[in-house]
Amino acid sequence: MAGTMQRFVEGGTFFEGPRWKDGHWWVSDFYSHAVSKISPDGHMETVCEVPGQPSGLGWMPDGSMLVVSMLDHRVLRCWPDGRIDTHADLSEFATGHANDMVVAEDGTAWVGNFGFDLMAGADLHPASLVRISPEGSVSLAADDLYFPNGAVITPDNKSLIVGETFGNRMTTFTIADDGELTDRRAWAAFGPRPDPGPRAELLNQLEVGPDGCCLDAENHLWIADAFNQRCIRVAPGGDIVDEVKTPDGQGIFACMLGGEDGRTLLMCVAPDSSAKRRSQVREASLWTARVDVPHAGRP
Repeated sequence: MAGTMQRFVEGGTFFEGPRWKDGHWWVSDFYSHAVSKISPDGHMETVCEVPGQPSGLGWMPDGSMLVVSMLDHRVLRCWPDGRIDTHADLSEFATGHANDMVVAEDGTAWVGNFGFDLMAGADLHPASLVRISPEGSVSLAADDLYFPNGAVITPDNKSLIVGETFGNRMTTFTIADDGELTDRRAWAAFGPRPDPGPRAELLNQLEVGPDGCCLDAENHLWIADAFNQRCIRVAPGGDIVDEVKTPDGQGIFACMLGGEDGRTLLMCVAPDSSAKRRSQVREASLWTARVDVPHAGRP
């Protein structure tokens, strides 16, 4: 069972992409355009700035950091000496803001995108998941996904699980030896897959809106449920076995297990996900809770 939520860091615009690496938390802040690392005692240091709005984070085998640049559909490579290069251009495949990312041990990355203009209230259109080779070449990994969002790779490096925020499900693929995704199937189904259409009608059909997620050592997922102000622990198949909520009922939009023992659950919290409102103020925060089962897999 998860322990009581504790406020950890305040003053962000909209935190996303939390990760644990090298004894620090790492996080993107959309509207301050900053990627920061945070010490266990809460000291925050900006590592790089991404004018195109940072989101998903990951690391290459050589230690350089990949950062999704949402608005210009790029993945940037940030080097320890401060250099920032374009690692990959997703423009051929991204039909909405580029979003979250998971990076495999060999540097292969998978990146999702919105698929439509979410912030303008456009109707849902299915989107693609893009594969980026370690060298930076881009190819289509999977299509017809309803807002592919947070993703994980299992510890054996043989499966990728991705949340479909507007699809009522977590979808999994087998990772073939050549890096292609095969054998698409539901890892967890929370309800029927809605038909594309107006957002208001979609929201009425969704039991869970999977956003950022992470895997634990019992093959359960912690998932930020973007539409229900909670973070849930889900068993394969879709049973919800635990949940945490902020004391003031704010939204939880991403999560990650970390800390030295892998049993600290970090959550990205904000009053809502509106770009117009979040970019005007600094009301986002990071919260933590202790859990029994440690982190597994990637990220």
